[in-house]
Amino acid sequence: MYWIWLSQLNLSPKARHAVVSQFGTAEAAFFSPKGSFETVPGLTAREAEELEERDLSGADAVWKACQKQKLRILPVTDPDYPEQLHQIDCPPAVLYVRGTLPEENRYPIISVIGTRNASPYGVRMAQQLSWQLARGGADVICLCNAQLDGAVARGASGSGRSCIGILGTPHECFRGCLPDETVLVSEYPPGMTARRHFFRERNRIAAGLSSGVVVVEAPENSGTRLFVREAVEQGKDIFAVPGNADAENSAGTLILLKEGAKLVTCGEDVLEEYLLRFPSLRSYEPPNLEQEPEEKEKTAPDSQNSEIPESVDRQKLPAGLTEDQQRILTVMGDQPVYVDDIADQTGLSTARVLAQLTVLEIKGCVRREAGRRFARIK
Repeated sequence: MYWIWLSQLNLSPKARHAVVSQFGTAEAAFFSPKGSFETVPGLTAREAEELEERDLSGADAVWKACQKQKLRILPVTDPDYPEQLHQIDCPPAVLYVRGTLPEENRYPIISVIGTRNASPYGVRMAQQLSWQLARGGADVICLCNAQLDGAVARGASGSGRSCIGILGTPHECFRGCLPDETVLVSEYPPGMTARRHFFRERNRIAAGLSSGVVVVEAPENSGTRLFVREAVEQGKDIFAVPGNADAENSAGTLILLKEGAKLVTCGEDVLEEYLLRFPSLRSYEPPNLEQEPEEKEKTAPDSQNSEIPESVDRQKLPAGLTEDQQRILTVMGDQPVYVDDIADQTGLSTARVLAQLTVLEIKGCVRREAGRRFARIK
């Protein structure tokens, strides 16, 4: 209850951290002698006055809201509090978590970010990269405030692993569309009024949890570049996806590449940087998803067009393919075809098509071409 009290006050992250540093725990701060907050370095007179009220009346309501929303409360002193966040400036005094955070220091955690106004190319690349990263063993972070972030979460979840969403709002204020299995993290308790500066404060948490950051699209002046600046200050690895030289959404990523960010076009480009640091990546075995899409199709088809065209001779398809893989091959020819066109013709989602094309590529049934295109190998 005392940690809830501290987290729901109108204090800056710096002020909360100063209180914890001075008193050790929220309970010790609450019961400190009158006037103690005036001696805490970095507190404003208003913040000291608000702390001095020592009002627990709202803490019970927050506790009940956490129970209702199935949120776990992790104070900075909790053994399960992420170790990475102890290393950043002003660690959050409390985290409110829905779901289970990944095991630390076993696999890399990669933030995949981009502009709120991402192009179709940016959204597609975000989803593809996230699927490849998660499929290869990494945990993926999204920022939960744009269409691109939804693509990141769907890509990671489609691989069989959960995505970690870092909120810039209290949980109940989040209205994004993410897979149910997404792990959501916020430092703001239920009932707190959301403010614009929360999104800037969120960056230090997402960057702190990350081993590296992949920038998919970013204009020259954007919040994405502010996130990168935070990550650079924390010593994180920076990766950037190239785009058209004359595209506004590529201006920021091209600057990052000139400044030394590693150019990446697929998840493998990122993961190869972590093979020495995270030996578990070498032995990671991704879940077998080849049969999963077929099972899902039986219960939740993507469209009414769920059958392979009658004009196709099934006898000419390789043996051992799932229904989805057969459907994809039937709409492909010798000439390269875009992933989105395959999705339109098969009625499958883009993420599902990308997942199955990767399997088909491994099986030697298709080859990858430039520009997100694939061609069938007969």
